[in-house]
Amino acid sequence: MSMIHREIGDFSVMAFCGGKFRTVKKEDVLGKWSVFFFYPADFTFVCPTELEDLADKYADFQQAGCEIYAVSTDTHFVHKAWHDVSERICKIQYVMLADPTHVLAKDFDVYIESDGLAERGSFIVNPEGQVVAYEVSAGNVGRNAEELFRKLQACQFVAEHGEEVCPAKWRPGEKTLRPSLDLVGQL
Repeated sequence: MSMIHREIGDFSVMAFCGGKFRTVKKEDVLGKWSVFFFYPADFTFVCPTELEDLADKYADFQQAGCEIYAVSTDTHFVHKAWHDVSERICKIQYVMLADPTHVLAKDFDVYIESDGLAERGSFIVNPEGQVVAYEVSAGNVGRNAEELFRKLQACQFVAEHGEEVCPAKWRPGEKTLRPSLDLVGQL
């Protein structure tokens, strides 16, 4: 079943951010754009390359009014330990959510029950708390922060300009499409 337009569920989880622990709840997410970036586990191989790539692009996401929430089934203590010892992970300024009870992984339908881990899933959530774009990949395939950012920009554009749609590889300032009933018959 598709996650598009599905509202995220209530949650309250511990997080590690800025060297501190804090609680993050659904109401903290509402009112702004968000990306929930699920990854299998801390202290692994592909995950730090993705999280570093996202850290390098974080300022752009922030400038676009979007918060990043990296999520694994590890605890907030493990997030801190990884942050303290990894050259890649210490660059992270965005929020790292701890999901040891799998409440988020199950809500976003990325939980791998047999492993107790999450699939690699990227979810763009609008200010109303609805999923507007997502992608789930196998655990051995890393993602690209630049493409995720492009998708965020397209989702924001479409939300603001409801009658226009963004074609493949669209970037801000490029031509969009305006579907009409006349064109539908010609396809």
